[in-house]
Amino acid sequence: MEEASTSTDDQVVFSITKDTTLGPEGYKLSVGKEGVHISASTGAGLFYGVQSLFQLVPSSAVIGLPYVDINDQPRFSWRGLHLDVGRHFFPASFIKKYIDVMAHYKLNTFHWHLTEDQGWRIEIKKYPKLQEVAAFRKETIVGHARKEPHVYDGTRHGGFYTQDEIREVVAYAAERHVTVVPEIEMPGHARAALAAYPYLGCTGGPYEVATTWGVFNEVFCAGKETTYQFLQDVVDEVVPLFPSTYIHIGGDECPKDNWKKCPLCQKRMKTEKLKDEHELQSYFIQRMEKYINSKGKKIIGWDEILEGGLAPNAAVMSWRGEEGGIAAAQQNHDVVMTPTKWLYLDYYQDTTSKTEPLAIGGFVPVSKVYSYDPLPAQLTPEQARHILGTQANVWSEYMPTSDQVEYMVYPRAIALSEVAWSSKESKNYDDFIKRLNGNRKLLDSWKVNYAKHVFAKE
Repeated sequence: MEEASTSTDDQVVFSITKDTTLGPEGYKLSVGKEGVHISASTGAGLFYGVQSLFQLVPSSAVIGLPYVDINDQPRFSWRGLHLDVGRHFFPASFIKKYIDVMAHYKLNTFHWHLTEDQGWRIEIKKYPKLQEVAAFRKETIVGHARKEPHVYDGTRHGGFYTQDEIREVVAYAAERHVTVVPEIEMPGHARAALAAYPYLGCTGGPYEVATTWGVFNEVFCAGKETTYQFLQDVVDEVVPLFPSTYIHIGGDECPKDNWKKCPLCQKRMKTEKLKDEHELQSYFIQRMEKYINSKGKKIIGWDEILEGGLAPNAAVMSWRGEEGGIAAAQQNHDVVMTPTKWLYLDYYQDTTSKTEPLAIGGFVPVSKVYSYDPLPAQLTPEQARHILGTQANVWSEYMPTSDQVEYMVYPRAIALSEVAWSSKESKNYDDFIKRLNGNRKLLDSWKVNYAKHVFAKE
């Protein structure tokens, strides 16, 4: 049974159907002599049908559309694209454009990395120094962080999103069927927060917002009750802003040096009968998970949260390879696969050009992204159900402008979209490149500063 209007020539007709075989995001698209008909069981399905209709336009004559019948639904429910706004701050207007483009390619999860050593980007009204101090650094390193001696630009950099701006972005994303998942880093990557509130660290400071890139020993103190109170207060303000099921808590790259020397951390380990600092980090994460769960949310974290014991209800984002994701799925935890080897878009996409902009390293061309299969062969069918999907990550150490972000993201994120949406059997790289070439007019019309490497080699 369908609800639809009467069709006439050249009319686009939308209908909501009770056909459950389409799933929550699937659709049927028919283009024929009587016009266009898009049907789905949800608004999301209709939206994706419209995106497919748009994608037909660049590859066809301007005056018409090819006759097609498409029955389509995604392979994975989590089709993610991440953006780090901590290393470099980008205005809300660009975040909306970022969401516009990813939504067109049926990516449905925007992972907003909001706190870092180099800047805290979300307004927390109870802690105004996060806006006054933690949101800004005095200068930024010039060139690669591995190159010494370090040189700095001497220019203050920073900014933050007000809670009103965040509500606006979240609502904007929801209209495009994109879920925004915020990341509040803990217990590492905390120098900006410590600069604002030094009592949250093991030594009491003084600290400063980081001006270079890397992993720093200054992390939240796991022994102080005030640390947990601070983070709970932050969660209290974050949760109402984001309707998403998940809150990302980071959990990666947390050096234990200060914890080993901190009397309060050592006392905490003794009191809680923890055998080492890895178990202390697990205690930290599990304690915060319990609080976040009490607010009706689940946590997701980078694969380091496996160390010392995984929190009971946590999902894992596997970035250092596939091993963490495999281990988590085997323990019946949900997983998003995002390994560096295939899905880190801060890596170089060309190694021959002398004009390629500075990047952190590595090499991930479009073909590498496209080749990825998020479903590890080692998993049983039951374990494989825990693979929610996949995501590409965009770390902005070497992306000071929005143009450079787009250059690094596109067209690689389009390859990701096909990895996340299409069945493994239907993928064909040569065909993908032909269709990708047909999308260039659309990207040009949206003024997306995409990279041209893959087209130059045709």
